This record gives sequence, structure tokens and C-alpha cells, in this order.
Amino acid sequence: MLRVSLPDGSVKELPAGSSAADLAAGIGAGLARAAVAAKVNGELWDLNRPLPPDADVAIVTRGDDDADALYALRHSTAHVLATAVRDLFPGAGIGFGPPIENGFYYDFEVPEPFTPEDLEKIEARMAEVVAEGYTFDRREIDRTEAEDLFSDDPLKLERLAEIPEGETISTYTDGPFTDLCRGPHVASTGEIRHFKLLSGAGAYWRGDETRQMLQRIYGTAFYDKKSLSAYLTQLEEAKKRDHRKLGQDLDLFSFHEEFGPGLVAWHPKGARIQMALRRWIEDLLLKQGYEFVYTPHVASESLFRRSGHLPAYAENMYPSMQEDGEGDAFRVKPMNCPGHTMIYAARQRSYRDLPLRLSEIANVYRFERSGTLHGLLRVRMLTMDDGHLFCTPDQVEDEIFTCIDLIDEVMGTLGLEYRLDFSTRPEKRIGADEVWDRAEADLRQALDRVGRPYGVDVGGGAFYGPKIDIKFKDAIGREWQGATIQLDFNLPERFELEYIGADNKPHRPVMIHRAIFGTLERFTGFLIEHFAGAFPVWLAPEQVRVLPITDEQAEGAAAIVSVLRDAGVSAEIDVRSDTLNYRIRDGELNKVPYLLVVGGRELEAGTVAVRARGAEKKQVVMPVQEFADRIREEVRARALVP
Repeated sequence: MLRVSLPDGSVKELPAGSSAADLAAGIGAGLARAAVAAKVNGELWDLNRPLPPDADVAIVTRGDDDADALYALRHSTAHVLATAVRDLFPGAGIGFGPPIENGFYYDFEVPEPFTPEDLEKIEARMAEVVAEGYTFDRREIDRTEAEDLFSDDPLKLERLAEIPEGETISTYTDGPFTDLCRGPHVASTGEIRHFKLLSGAGAYWRGDETRQMLQRIYGTAFYDKKSLSAYLTQLEEAKKRDHRKLGQDLDLFSFHEEFGPGLVAWHPKGARIQMALRRWIEDLLLKQGYEFVYTPHVASESLFRRSGHLPAYAENMYPSMQEDGEGDAFRVKPMNCPGHTMIYAARQRSYRDLPLRLSEIANVYRFERSGTLHGLLRVRMLTMDDGHLFCTPDQVEDEIFTCIDLIDEVMGTLGLEYRLDFSTRPEKRIGADEVWDRAEADLRQALDRVGRPYGVDVGGGAFYGPKIDIKFKDAIGREWQGATIQLDFNLPERFELEYIGADNKPHRPVMIHRAIFGTLERFTGFLIEHFAGAFPVWLAPEQVRVLPITDEQAEGAAAIVSVLRDAGVSAEIDVRSDTLNYRIRDGELNKVPYLLVVGGRELEAGTVAVRARGAEKKQVVMPVQEFADRIREEVRARALVP
């Protein structure tokens, strides 16, 4: 007999060889119908896989709000995709096919990239595979049999060679297709009803630019039609909001081959957005007692060797520079933290000096792989609103709260709700385990004191310390990575930082790394997509455009622009010879918050006809100074809407 423990603490006895499907059926017919997989000792298993003795088992039920259920569904749909591709393209090499956030992908080695017509044919063949209702049959085999089975597929043989000796090797078969796979899957292809192929793209094998280029097909799958339709609608809306297109349409930024990949050129309007964000965060930081510093963009390799960046982060750093092969080589900085430790160490510190809060809004440079670059969201020159707090161990919690306060201010002003993730030690890290134990315990204690629910991202920490990551959703429901707060005991040790305590003895400070925006590039890209380019007045690069009806009002309109600029408003004048309706339409396309129409009657009365963005053809006539005061107050309050 098998004894299995359920999440409610109860224990069930089952005949030897029973599966989670048998367990679900014994509990109730409704659970059996809804079950798609099981959690067995914390690991996701197929429903029909025989259970081990004395296991903890939780039944996973179908639902688009259950990550485990979606994982099983999307993993299975990826196999259906591979089944269809192998049927239509018999010589295709089979790479990886994992579930990912919001869907799945599969990589194939084929002579030519897949065309849109190919994707249509593949999706139609997938529907036929689904209709066949093939079961997903798991087999555990030895290495020799696996090598024979995949002898004609070098991609699978390479993956097989990486499986350690003694580890279980398993395959899954659905109809004509067999794949090397750990699982789990839903019971049969017939359970996959609502799916869609989304796009194709090139992808290097194993993400290595020196390896062959494969063809990746992306898709998604849900348990119900409504969720699939909602997601596809979201994707269509996302296309309209794509910051790369809007950035070009609104003349915010550009990329050029002459600069190189991932290096952005900010145009005047885009620079104004950056200026508004910088001034905002600088004002908030000054209120919190931060000191602003500036550090070199280039430093010797010895600095980054000491900080641990060079051994742990070299692949993401720009190549070294050396003069005539003599002396230490130099690198452009990927982080600001080593420079800030130098400023701390420049003189003796007392416990009375702490906490010391340093901030630098500066460019750092990271040699991201070209295949990962994506508009403003993944670049090689990053502008970080970087901050480093040096404090005593008993000040750590309070300083983390100051960071949370900043995040609350920023998220609240933008009308965003956020969640927290606690990211623990990664495999590649510096420092002893006991140091990490202390850092993780302190950070978790601070999080618990914050009193908000948080997730745990195992292995997601920085190489020098655990961190809190901020995740928030945009206007169409997509989740973004935002601020980060990192607790670091390692760099103060490596740089031998000290302060003199109340006992007149030297002590080691604790270092907190934090960025509220993350990077201005990524945050601006998010804002463009979140607001669909229609920024609130205080962020809009052009807040007001003045439109004289004829040339006779041009001089008076220019005077109105001067009044607005004196009030701190970003105002422009459009005196082109085009018709008024054309110029109004142009202002609307450029998403200017306010258009002011000025004719002879308005100039004589000292008024303007105000057209607010989104108000269609409605105009409100008001005195110039009243309008200027109104806009100034909107900017001061950082209002989201007029």
C-alpha cells in the first residue's frame, strides 16, 4: 500500500502503483474531472505517473489562474507544436520547447526561416493532432537506448550528454512524436483546445552566438477561450503601444548603426522626459537626506576585481583597455557601487555619520548580447538612478523602509500597484554561506516587518547579496520589473570599510544598493507603453501647443507662449501655413495635452480656446493667466489626468 499526505494534513492509503489520477478519483468525481497534474514532494508530476510511497501530494486543477496548471498545458502544447513541425518538415532538428511566461516556444533546426504561411499550416496541423487525442506516454529509459533513439538528432544527443550519470532519463510520446523530456504533461492532446501560434524568430542554439541559428516558434495556450481571446487582445493593444514605434512617431529617441547596437540617442522631446524624471527623483532623494556624487565612467580592472564584478560579471562588461600593454587595464563601469565604496573609504567614518546615503544618476555600460537587445527595455548604455546606503547593522530595517517609502511615492504618483519578490542567493556569488545566511535573514525580517505579502525568487539575488524586486502592472495588465533593493555584507568586507562605533572601536558597515526607476531607459520605455505615448502633463515633453488661426495672430500667440514658459510650462507655437484643422490633427497625433487656439477675438479679450487631449472637439475659453496657473498646478501636483 501507498501512504500519501494531502495539503490539509490528512493521509490516504492507495494500492501500490496508484497514480495521482487514482487519488483524485478516490477523493471525488469533480476533482478527477478538473485535475491536470500533481505536486509530488514539491515537484510537478503527470497525473498518470505512479506515485512513490510516503509522498506529499497536491492535485493541480485546470485553471488559467494556476501557474502549475498552465505550465503543464503549455509544455504539452509545445510538444504538439513539435509533433506538427516534424510531420510537415520531417528533417527538422528538435531543440528545446519550454513553457515561458504567457506561453511557450520551441526551437527547430531547419534550412530556411518559417514564413507566416508556414505558421498557418503548422497551427492547422496542431489542431489535427489535438483532435486525435493522443495520450502523453512517459517512459524511463537507459542512456544507451536514448542514444539509439535520438541518433539522428544531434541537438537531442547534445542535451542527453549533459544529463548526469544516475539521473533519470525519460521520454514522452504523443502519437508519432517522441521527445527527450522530464515532463510533466496533461493526460492527452485532446485537453489542448485553446492555443495560438504567435510569431517566429531566429535564436542561437543554447543562446550562444558562436553556435548555429535555429528557428524559434512562439505560441500560447489557455484552458478557456475567453482567456485566450483576452490575451490576444492584450497583444494587439501592446503592438499599438510598442515604445519603439511610438518613440519614432513622437520623435523621442533613435538608434543608429554608427553608435552601435543598444546605444540610444535621446532627441529633445525624449530628453525632456528624462529631465522630468531626474528632477522628480532628485527632489525626493534630497528630502530623504541623500548626498549626490559623481564617479568616473572608467576605472582600473583592479577595482572591479576587488569588488567581484570582473570574475562574476566579465561576460557582461566591455572589453579591457590598456595603454601600450603596461600597467593595469581599464574598463568602463557596469555598476556604480565600487565607486561609491571608494567615496565612503576616502575618510574615516563615525557611527554618528551613518546612515550615509549616496546617490548618482549616471550612465553605466553593459555588453548585453545583441540578440537580447530590445529598444529601451534592454540596452548597453543604462542611466541608473543609483543609490547606496551605508549603515550600521541595527539601521538596516529602517533604511529598507526609506527605500520602500520612495517606491510607494513613485508608484502612487503614477497610479501603479506593485508586489514584492524576495530574491535569494544565486549559484554564482561571492561571500561565505554564513554571510548570505545573515543577509537573507535580515532582509526577510525587514520584509516581514513591512507587512505585505511577497513571493520568493529562489536564486534570483545579485552575486553579492539578496534583494527585494518590485513588480508592477501596466495599463493593459502586463507585469514589469521595477525597483530593486539589495542587501550587501560582501562589498564592505572586500573593501575593508569601517566606521568607529560608540565603543570607539572599528566596525563593518552594511551596504544597501537601491534603484527606484531601475534604469531611466527601461522606465521610460515602460511609461511610453503604459500611457500609450499620452503622458500626463507633468511628464509630457510638449505640454501645450499654441495655434494661431492666421498669420495675423502669430505675434500675439508667441507672447502667450512666453507667458506659459515664464510659468514653467513647456509650450511651443505652430505657425505653419497648413490649415487650422490640419495643425489641430497634428497636435492630437503628437499627443500634446493641451492645444490653444488663438484668433483675433481671443487676443482682444486676453483669452485662449483650450482643447484638452481626449476631449474631442470640445473647447473651453479662459484667460491666459488662468490657464497658465491651472497647468502650473497640474505639473506641481503631478496629476495623472487634467
